[in-house]
Amino acid sequence: MPMTTRTGRVKKGELPSTIQRSDAKAQRTFAEAHDSAAKEYGSGQRAYRVAYSALKHTHEKIGDHWAPKPRGAKGPSDRQAAGGVRTSRKTAGGVDANASKQHLYDVAKRLDVSGRSTMSKKQLVKAIEKANTRKTAKARS
Repeated sequence: MPMTTRTGRVKKGELPSTIQRSDAKAQRTFAEAHDSAAKEYGSGQRAYRVAYSALKHTHEKIGDHWAPKPRGAKGPSDRQAAGGVRTSRKTAGGVDANASKQHLYDVAKRLDVSGRSTMSKKQLVKAIEKANTRKTAKARS
């Protein structure tokens, strides 16, 4: 099912809930990428994976929504998003694993992750991913 109308407007009711709570650019990016992938591959899981991959180039998941990446930080958020169709690496669930440790620390601070000051970059990514999952589950209930 298309996520945009014939005039190019986003059908917000068709979007996943985390994207519904995100800014208009995130919604447009996801919807347009999904619709393009659905034409190419058919609607289904692959179209969603393509849309999320496109979204991860401009946005990162913070809590229960997607926020724009800082200026100059555009690009794939993890090794899986950087790969092609044949890659099968572990994804960071929307966390910008390629960001600096300072940026990850700031995100962890916004999410009130305890113990963040002693964590390595890899640990910060995991902790942010867990915090995002908790916030999303809470927002959906």
